[in-house]
Amino acid sequence: MADHVQGLAQLEILCKQLYETTDTAVRHQAEKALVEFTNSPDCLSKCQLLLERGSSSYSQLLAATCLSKLVSRTSNPLPLEQRIDIRNYVLNYLATRPKLAAFVTQALIQLYARITKLGWFDCQKDDYVFRNVIADVTRFLQADTTHPLTKHRKIASSFRDSSLFDIFTLSCNLLKQASGKNLNLNDENQHGLLMQLLKLSYNCLNYDFIGTSTDESSDDLCTVQIPTSWRSAFLDSSTLQLFFNLYHSIPPSLSPLVLSCLVQIASVRRSLFNNAERAKFLSHLVDGVKRILANPQCLPDPNNYHEFCRLLARLKSNYQLGELVKVENYPEVIRLIANFTVTSLQHWEFAPNSVHYLLSLWQRLAASVPYVKATEPHLLETYTPEVTKAYITSRLESVHVILRDGLEDPLDDAGLVQQQLDQLSTIGRCEYEKTCALLVQLFDQAAQSYQELLQSTNSSTADITVQEGRLTWLVYIIGAVIGGRVSFASTDEQDAMDGELVCRVLQLMNLTDSRLAQAGNERLELAMLSFFEQFRKIYIGDQVQKSSKLYRRLSEVLGLNDETMVLSVFIGKIITNLKYWGQCEPITSKTLQLLNDLSLGYSSVRKLVKLSAVQFMLNNHTSEHFSFLGVNNQSNLSDMRCRTTFYTALGRLLMVDLGEDEDQFEQFMLPLTAAFETVAQMLSTNTFNEQEAKRTLVGLVRDLRGIAFAFNAKTSFMMLFDWIYPAYMPILQRAIELWYHDPACTTPVLKLMAELVHNRSQRLQFDVSSPNGILLFRETSKMITTYGNRILTLGEVPKDQVYGVKLKGVSVCFAMLKAVLSGNYVNFGVFRLYGDDALDNALQTFIKLLLSIPHSDLLDYPKLSQSFYSLLEVLTQDHMNFIASLEPHVVMYILSSISEGLTALDTMVCTGCCSSLDHIVTYLFKQLSRSTKKRPAPMATDDRFLHIMQQHPEMIQQMLSTVLNIIIFEDCRNQWSMSRPLLGLILLNEKYFADLRNSIVNSQPPEKQQAMHLCFENLMEGIERNLLTKNRDRFTQNLSVFRREVNDSMKNSTYGVNSNDMMS
Repeated sequence: MADHVQGLAQLEILCKQLYETTDTAVRHQAEKALVEFTNSPDCLSKCQLLLERGSSSYSQLLAATCLSKLVSRTSNPLPLEQRIDIRNYVLNYLATRPKLAAFVTQALIQLYARITKLGWFDCQKDDYVFRNVIADVTRFLQADTTHPLTKHRKIASSFRDSSLFDIFTLSCNLLKQASGKNLNLNDENQHGLLMQLLKLSYNCLNYDFIGTSTDESSDDLCTVQIPTSWRSAFLDSSTLQLFFNLYHSIPPSLSPLVLSCLVQIASVRRSLFNNAERAKFLSHLVDGVKRILANPQCLPDPNNYHEFCRLLARLKSNYQLGELVKVENYPEVIRLIANFTVTSLQHWEFAPNSVHYLLSLWQRLAASVPYVKATEPHLLETYTPEVTKAYITSRLESVHVILRDGLEDPLDDAGLVQQQLDQLSTIGRCEYEKTCALLVQLFDQAAQSYQELLQSTNSSTADITVQEGRLTWLVYIIGAVIGGRVSFASTDEQDAMDGELVCRVLQLMNLTDSRLAQAGNERLELAMLSFFEQFRKIYIGDQVQKSSKLYRRLSEVLGLNDETMVLSVFIGKIITNLKYWGQCEPITSKTLQLLNDLSLGYSSVRKLVKLSAVQFMLNNHTSEHFSFLGVNNQSNLSDMRCRTTFYTALGRLLMVDLGEDEDQFEQFMLPLTAAFETVAQMLSTNTFNEQEAKRTLVGLVRDLRGIAFAFNAKTSFMMLFDWIYPAYMPILQRAIELWYHDPACTTPVLKLMAELVHNRSQRLQFDVSSPNGILLFRETSKMITTYGNRILTLGEVPKDQVYGVKLKGVSVCFAMLKAVLSGNYVNFGVFRLYGDDALDNALQTFIKLLLSIPHSDLLDYPKLSQSFYSLLEVLTQDHMNFIASLEPHVVMYILSSISEGLTALDTMVCTGCCSSLDHIVTYLFKQLSRSTKKRPAPMATDDRFLHIMQQHPEMIQQMLSTVLNIIIFEDCRNQWSMSRPLLGLILLNEKYFADLRNSIVNSQPPEKQQAMHLCFENLMEGIERNLLTKNRDRFTQNLSVFRREVNDSMKNSTYGVNSNDMMS
């Protein structure tokens, strides 16, 4: 007994150290000791002791957490009786200890919920023992005034059908009782009880009804898929009224929860009602909103304000403008909403994150105007310009205040600004004449003030900065409204108005560019680039009518008569930015992105090449003219990424007139040739400046990758290939040998090699007498082997650095190997034939690298998983003999990775796994078929692979159950891919499939078992025991029908598959 007490005291000390100490080492030691405690055999009994006798809240929290882990474990699960005992104990514990710390209560409630959920299908004497939730919790109230996804989904669906509506009704009834009494909300208990009731109502309404919410942070403007059986609660206006009444009667600290419930109620799916019912429901909803707007006392609270903005946004995301205008009080409500929006925008410093919802409401309203067919007036032509004006003027007025008070500038949050501008682009296009008139007036005022300040000798820097800030907002907004042009809805007058705005921005650009030698404003330059991007999308390109009134206005004011002259303005700006802003990464990268986008257009790239400024770029791409190409020792190696974009654009421009002109190509490559020679010279000496060598090389390979990406035609790419191979390939190999441990250096080199071996647009086509395909593969194999063997010598890499230091390079190697194996320019049979070990070395290195990566990492890092699974698909398709020759533990690792990938959220990974599995299963089936016929003896490797599969049938069986499970129970997005390996899996495991089928059929309600049995019969109807294409196609067709019939059969069933089903 004394030992128990001593152990308890020790645990209490460890808990205190874990949760309270500021010393990292002490906390780490405590965490280690507590992990050991969690895994100890007597953990369960000690948890009970901690709950009974523990003196601190932290020890109670530890006990609750440990019990949650114990009941959740899938290997060696707790017996049913023990879980029932824990469940009853937790309920009694909560009932008898009302003054527990809030976080302990929460942890115990989560433990109760976890036991209930995981035991939902568990029976004891034909009784579902964990389903009496409501009875348990109701007694409790009276006494005291995620993988495997499939099983969780079935439990959630059954819980939804059998209990959730009762819980929601219970919460609403209790709320009605509470609102009918004079609650003393200063009393902490009564306040807490009401808050928990509101949370319960919200959680019921926020339930994942149809199993699609994989990410809770996804699109906020979603529909709540309330089941049809809940109709009565929403047809009865008292439910809606209850929450609106509660909002007005309870203190502001609780009303955000009420509004959250109303947001969910307003988002109920449209199909729950017929047209008349929906109109009535909407009428009550709009009345409630009007009442809040008429009595806005609680809205100054930021949480209330935020939830109310969300509620307003739902009015248009879930209902049509044609329905809203028919509501009785619509004119009054739209006036109140417009006033509320204008006031909110004017107070820009208050709750800035809520503005998104108001703007989304007006964006949706404005976008609906052309389509509304109702005869009632929508009045948006009156109120939308007010909203546009409030947004624009409030942003301009904020500039002075932000500078004066040193506040955070919203312009620094590019994502937020872009989001608001996207919304404004639609809002501003409603009554566009008014928007343009306002913008012209404000822009002329700001530009005139700015010019006067620049000409004045005694103007202060602060005044100039304010005007530049105002102009920055105006340039952003002008770009946005031009970007909001919709071709079918635009008129010549609107295009002429766009011309007015564009002229003003270009005139401002001429003014600011003339001052760049003395001073420049980074934010204003970024706004200009945003404007140019929008202008390019709408008015430059193959689809634009050149007779546009915009061009006429540009011709009158600035003398820009056609698209070619406008393009020369673009290029002039790009060159100016690269000259003056070369050391400013945001401006450089956005400028180069604009150049890249211009180089993509078929007609625009041909016009660009004729410009003298573009020819200047093609002939002078050196650091002397473009400072960002220099080797700057202060900058980071990763800052050179923009060079790839630059050379991709230059490569496209060069290709227009390049043809077969090798002299022009050599001339273009001169700066890169000089850089390679410099690096070669450095590496040939023993004493060289390592940093300078690295910077020169990294810049060079990034440039080359851009050119290689752009050269997607055979003629031009072969010039590049002959230039780099064999002369400069040894330098790349040497760099990998020297700096394998420095990812900032090796990743660009590996990515260049991966690009060079990628047969994009069939550009890698060597002549029949050329050995270059084989030589290129040898170089690839050498690089993969060199990098792979060296990176494995690093040993254990810390978890937070493992991707950057190791996995990123490995991922690029996998992509490189996949590209070269599937490029179709190498005959891999010749390597073994002539005793060349290049192929074996590459494949063996792949296996070594693969085995050094834990399974979890393969799926945790998206780029790694995509490159690995696409490589595996190629290997199982074309190199199955190599896979079959691997050691048993390697084969099992690969099969396990396929098994886990089948359930990945990334469809590309899942599809690759299906394809790989199909190749493996087909290979196995052929080997088995061959062994039953009297054919020549198979190779020893074939025998070994068969032997491994026969020793571990559970691996293939598990994949059969996984695929079948996904097809029957989940939202299967790649059904065709899933169907291909499934037939082979069934033919290899016919007895297991029969057991599986019986298990699924028996798990259905008795009245549905016959229908389910028939579905399985129809699935295999007309299917022969072979894997010929015709047979596979028939099976795929049968599977489509099977899935549809099974889903129809199970739709109304409240039963699920038994807990010891195929996935357990």
